[in-house]
Amino acid sequence: MSAAPEPVPRGFAMLRPGAAQPDGSPPSATRSSAAPADGAAGSEGAGAAPAVEAPLAPDDTVDLAAEEQALRISELLDRLDAEFIGLAPVKDRVREIAALLLIDRLRSRYGLTSSRPSLHMCFTSSPGTGKTTVATHMGELLRELGYLRKGQLVSVTRDDLVGQYVGHTAPKTKEVLKRAMGGVLLIDEAYYLYRPENERDYGQESIEILLQFMEAHREDLVVILAGYADRMDTFFRSNPGMASRIAHHIDFPDFTLDELLQIGEKMLEREQYRLSPAAREAFAEYTALRMSQPRFANARSIRNAIDRLRLRQARRLVTGGGLIARGDLMEISAEDVRASRVFRDAGRPGREPGGPASEASVPAGLS
Repeated sequence: MSAAPEPVPRGFAMLRPGAAQPDGSPPSATRSSAAPADGAAGSEGAGAAPAVEAPLAPDDTVDLAAEEQALRISELLDRLDAEFIGLAPVKDRVREIAALLLIDRLRSRYGLTSSRPSLHMCFTSSPGTGKTTVATHMGELLRELGYLRKGQLVSVTRDDLVGQYVGHTAPKTKEVLKRAMGGVLLIDEAYYLYRPENERDYGQESIEILLQFMEAHREDLVVILAGYADRMDTFFRSNPGMASRIAHHIDFPDFTLDELLQIGEKMLEREQYRLSPAAREAFAEYTALRMSQPRFANARSIRNAIDRLRLRQARRLVTGGGLIARGDLMEISAEDVRASRVFRDAGRPGREPGGPASEASVPAGLS
């Protein structure tokens, strides 16, 4: 690495009972657990180091609800609920991790044994289930709890880590790790790092460097590996060192039809569009058909479908000409929805010989 990472405090960066304050003054009187320490930056400045909190006396009590509010834990978890439709198992696991870290933080302030838990994770799912967004929330949560200095998300794939020739991989991998220090490193489709069929592949070198950093810098870096469950299982069997460093395995379920329709409505609302009653019915039919076709990518396919709806609406309005009102610019009609190839190709498994490409034989974005 071109420059060594800045030194970071070990553990939670919190003082033990009876320890002197950073300015050399004697220990302060016990304060309310919910009140931040003097000079605490709170959520201001993602790069700020965690605030040093006052120790607690053995007979002190803590208001957990106030503690959650002061650390913005409730706010972050509520935002996760608001931004995500479904994914109940994922939300439950994130809440469990948040609860563990909060309790460990309080144990440390009481002077109880509080070893830092391993926070490296594996996210498994089909495409389009929100892994990157959840990783972003996780970084913010760990920063607020004092486990990470910055909490930023660095998302990469094999191409960002593995070089094309001898001596190229180590600098690339270390540069990515340098950018991720103090935050979360998300490696999407991590199993592509390992290609045993190619003896001249340099992915194993990147894996070895990642393993070293995951162990040596576990208090300043959280690594999240993401991909399909079956391929990740194969990857872990081939790389037991990596498997032993992953403490949390979180599986993201596919969205149901009702959840996808809610996601679509939210996306349209965000862009200030709306479906007419007939279009809402047509969109439900479209989504049910699209879910049964190849390369369906959950919320990502819904987003692509909405982009196509906007294109069709614009073409319809311009072709029609005449006077239009604000409401016309906002409303998606059933005609816009039913013009999709998904309806024309319903019942066909793929491209017919010599015929036009069906929805199943083109990228998901061309729906």
